[in-house]
Amino acid sequence: MHRQAGLILIVLGVGAIIAGLLIYGGWLGWFRRLPGDIRYQGDHVQLYFPLISMLILSIVLSLLFYLLRRFF
Repeated sequence: MHRQAGLILIVLGVGAIIAGLLIYGGWLGWFRRLPGDIRYQGDHVQLYFPLISMLILSIVLSLLFYLLRRFF
């Protein structure tokens, strides 16, 4: 049981490092500019609601956790 938990933590850590490198390198700059993300900029107010970006992120994470649960 402890071995599986350790392996899952390692996989999540490597995934976080890869995502961090992609963000740092600017390869995910398109992610916040998807059609469907709501942006409003008034005189004194800025609003950004990443609707489609969060939907895509939710689908990817759900698939990842499903695969982790299935194979580990």
